[in-house]
This record gives sequence, structure tokens and C-alpha cells, in this order.
Amino acid sequence: MKTIHRFGLAGGAVVFSGIVSLLAAPSLPAELVMHWNAAGEPDGTMSKQVALWLFPVLTAGLLAMFAAIPRIDPLRENIAEFRAYYDWFVVVFMGYMFLVHVGIIAFNLGYEFDFTALILFGAAGLFYYVGVFLPHAERNWFAGIRTPWTLSSDEVWARTHALGGRLFKLTAVLTLVGLFFGDYTIYFLLIPALLTAGITAVYSYYLYAQIEPGSDSHSG
Repeated sequence: MKTIHRFGLAGGAVVFSGIVSLLAAPSLPAELVMHWNAAGEPDGTMSKQVALWLFPVLTAGLLAMFAAIPRIDPLRENIAEFRAYYDWFVVVFMGYMFLVHVGIIAFNLGYEFDFTALILFGAAGLFYYVGVFLPHAERNWFAGIRTPWTLSSDEVWARTHALGGRLFKLTAVLTLVGLFFGDYTIYFLLIPALLTAGITAVYSYYLYAQIEPGSDSHSG
């Protein structure tokens, strides 16, 4: 499958989001529930006109950005090395956004389901694919774990992304486990995700501090 076909799938998610909005609009109330608290209870609304088109417009803008990145990145030749994984990330991400949009519409149409569980289930899938994607990513300015230390060293980049891949997969698994813990469900996503971000940042600094002195000594 070529890039144009993969982006076609991603674009399809955007188009179908718009179609869902058009079809559902006559049956929806003037105000739509758009926010839920940690316990899964609705606690925020938005006008129908804005809510219906928020996700279609947002995802269209994000898709345009994702399409531009491989062309504008100063290290775009590196992105070409893992382009298939990059493209599939875009497809998975757009699929997740479509899931959120459809879930919001369905909830406001009166369908009864655990909205938080739906979103976290989708997030687990997204995080797991990030875990698949990261070990294949080459150094670039837009996609991956970008710290000053990963961007300064191919070795630090590779080793940090190998660890990040494992941690994101673990986060996905913990997110699914959290679905069995009621009001605490959201914390099974937030805490592992924050820890993953912190651990990979510190790890990249640690690796760079270990590698850089050796590089200096060889150059001297």
C-alpha cells in the first residue's frame, strides 16, 4: 500500500466525521455534552453548531499538518526511512479521533454506554500503536520523543525510542486494566503516560551524558 492510499484511509475518517454530523444534526439537542469528569459523568456542554464541526474541522487541519511534515522536516530523508509506520500512525490517530466524534454524537442522541470506557479503549489502541511506531522512527524534528538529547545523537534517539516503545505498549495494557477499576480508570492512563514522558526524557539525558564524553575524547 502506498502513502497516497494510507492517507486516503485517514482522509476517509475525516469525511465520515462530517457525514455523521450532517446525518445526526436534525436529531440532536441545541446543546451537546462535550466533556466528562474523571468519574465518567457529563460536566460540560457546547452549542450544537460548534460541537458538530469541531472534530471534522480539527481532524482536517491535523491531516493537512501530518501530510506536510515529511516535506518540511529538515531531516525529511530520515522520515522516508520509516514512512509506512508514520503513515499508519496518521491512520490510527485519525481513526481514534473519528471514534471520539462518533461516541460524542451517539451519547447525545441518547444511546446509553460508558463514554469514558469507549474513549480509553480507543486510547489504549492508539498508545499501543505508538509503541510499535517509536522503535522504527529515525531522528527527525516532528515525530517521536524529541528532547535536546535525542535530537543531538542518533544513538540516544534509537535507545530512547526503543525504551519508549516498550513503555507505551505497557501504558496501553495498563489503560485496559484500568477499565475494571471504575472511578479510578482514568488514572491508569494518565499516570503511566506521564511516567513514560518523564522516564524517557530523563533516560535520554542520562544516555547523552554517558555517550558525549566518549565522543569528545575520541575527537580530541
